[in-house]
Amino acid sequence: MAYKNFKVETDSDGIALVTWDIPGRSMNVLDETSTSELDAIVKETTADAAVKGVVITSAKEAFCAGADLSMLEGMNQAYAKVLQEQDETAANQMLFEQSRRFSLVLRSIETSGKPWAAAINGLALGGGFEITLCCHYRVAAENPKTRLGLPEVKVGLFPGAGGTQRVPRLVPPQDAMTILLKGDPVTVEKAKALNLIHAIVPAADLVKAAKDWIKGGGKAVAPWDEKGFKLPGGPVFSKAGMMMFPAGNAIYRRETYDNYPAARAIMSCVYEGLQLPIDAALRVESRYFTSVLRSKEAAAMIRSLFLSMQELNKGARRPKDVAPTKVKKIAVIGAGFMGASVGYVSARAGLDVVLIDRDQESADKGKAHAQKVIEEQIKKGRAKPGDADALLARITPTADYAALKDVDLVIEAVFEDRKVKADTFARAQEHMKPDVIFASNTSTLPITSLAESFKEQGKFVGIHFFSPVEKMMLVEIIKGKNTGDLALATALDYVRQIGKTPIVVNDSRGFFANRCVGRYVAEGNEMFLEGIPPAMIENCAKMAGMPVGPLSLSDEVALDLGLKIMKATEADLGPNAINPDQKKLMVEMVENQGRLGRKNSKGFYDYPEKGKGQKSLWPGLSALQPKQLDPDTLDIEELKQRFLVVQAVEAARTVEDHVITDPREADVGSILGFGFAPFTGGTLSYIDFMGAKKFVELCHKLEAKYGSRFTPPKLLEEMAAKGETFYGRFAPKKAAAA
Repeated sequence: MAYKNFKVETDSDGIALVTWDIPGRSMNVLDETSTSELDAIVKETTADAAVKGVVITSAKEAFCAGADLSMLEGMNQAYAKVLQEQDETAANQMLFEQSRRFSLVLRSIETSGKPWAAAINGLALGGGFEITLCCHYRVAAENPKTRLGLPEVKVGLFPGAGGTQRVPRLVPPQDAMTILLKGDPVTVEKAKALNLIHAIVPAADLVKAAKDWIKGGGKAVAPWDEKGFKLPGGPVFSKAGMMMFPAGNAIYRRETYDNYPAARAIMSCVYEGLQLPIDAALRVESRYFTSVLRSKEAAAMIRSLFLSMQELNKGARRPKDVAPTKVKKIAVIGAGFMGASVGYVSARAGLDVVLIDRDQESADKGKAHAQKVIEEQIKKGRAKPGDADALLARITPTADYAALKDVDLVIEAVFEDRKVKADTFARAQEHMKPDVIFASNTSTLPITSLAESFKEQGKFVGIHFFSPVEKMMLVEIIKGKNTGDLALATALDYVRQIGKTPIVVNDSRGFFANRCVGRYVAEGNEMFLEGIPPAMIENCAKMAGMPVGPLSLSDEVALDLGLKIMKATEADLGPNAINPDQKKLMVEMVENQGRLGRKNSKGFYDYPEKGKGQKSLWPGLSALQPKQLDPDTLDIEELKQRFLVVQAVEAARTVEDHVITDPREADVGSILGFGFAPFTGGTLSYIDFMGAKKFVELCHKLEAKYGSRFTPPKLLEEMAAKGETFYGRFAPKKAAAA
């Protein structure tokens, strides 16, 4: 029988080689066709007496990148249709049966009576890795780039085709829970050490090794189907089990605050499943999977963290009529912490970098930062010693602007001061090639007004990196009023070259990310001034889903920088543009107390020397509060809501102000840029999934108590009245550039 996504060839030894190769795609993904065809292949090879065993592999560089999550959107649409036409019971049953299909196909491989061997030639993630787990033997090709794992939890799901049952039957429970709950893929060496795979061989010998295992009498029985099978960590109700599960629950609560249904379901699947025979355990997993699939958290996270991010990474917002550009050499002016980091990530991506600063010593310090970062990567085993030499050879530090003569892109990362920037632009333009694009890494100053100091405003664009640049995946690209398509396309192409996710925003003070996160930090300050205990402020923010509390974030950004931005805003827009009480607090902290944040080891927190304990809230904070409230009288839920609503309502204002024109960018940008509660899907998805009407009501309730920062914009009022959503009213264009 001929298949579309697979090729089946049986050799003279009776071993069927099943090669996965979806036409027209660079990677195999688990879609409807692949699932149906794999089912048919299992039935065909099981029934054919001439077939003695099966090897499954891939014709592509990777084995499988995971499930096609857009397929799940179709399942949810079918669920909604049955729910409308019949009832919830029928809809739930339909979703359970549909979502369980793949799990049953994999179980049929395991119980086929024929030995199946997985020849893993490259990356195997999610459902692709689950296919290998149901095979009786797993052999991987030697490849330092190959990663194996189950990352579903990162998009609000969990491995629903046996992953939560097979992994803890192969691996000790603590390791199994780490694999499932963190979702971080592992190398083939780590996978072998964990017993997730059986062997590693040179790539040329991969299929032969899999066939040899079958010819050598490989057993067609999974360990858990054998009589007397013992779990690697012992039974759930054993001494080891009791050490694992209660502690696991506590860690789960600490890490998630119970905001992630998928993570909670993983805990339940493993705990319940390990007390049952495998078939019953797989049925339990499928029930939990169906439940999580229906959750708004899964829908929101799949849309933002998988589908939207994929579309933005493929160039969804790139001007279509501009030919692809390739930056080979860039200049970064300003070799301070931010500029040096931009230089490092560019050199890491293979670009030549000129690092310019006011004198040679300052420029050399910028290169030294890159050396420090790569050496840390080598220590952690994430880079090889030879990588450091190659990377550092690509970075040229200098004080001479003449070095700009042959670069393809210039990024300015000097001090946030208009005059300093204007002087930099003037000096740079004397030496740049005529067609070169110039980008400013300003974090708050409007690009249109900065571009006034630049001769050709069409070639001027904002490229705003987030700190620390080495870790933060988001880059905000800012279109000034006169920014041309070539400048925008070049900026987008460069961001893709360095492996980061771009969002495109229109110009305004603070652009998108800093406008929203500024509200978050300010809300923490407001709570502080209200007399809410600082520890409660920090903990409630984390309970709401934020990665760090607002006081901690202020320290990371630097309190003196926050004060400078406040003063610059006041100078540009007048005294009404800032909160005088918050300014007074910052003046006290920075100018009177000398507390600048993490950078001088004292801000809202005290920071001990490295290796000498953890940071702790400064005991002197209470003396700076006008009053202290009794924590037992405070509404925790309202505090949590304040943190999320104040950011989401600002995001809605950026849509009304035309700063954000595509809801995908607000959602992806808010999660990657400042860690807005990922389980919500981002700032605009938070509103959409709550419903505009309910959100506006909540805004008015908070506005009555706390003031105009919670006032919903007219756009939101209008959407609430019409029952609209951001993804409905501002539906993204799906066509993406290659």
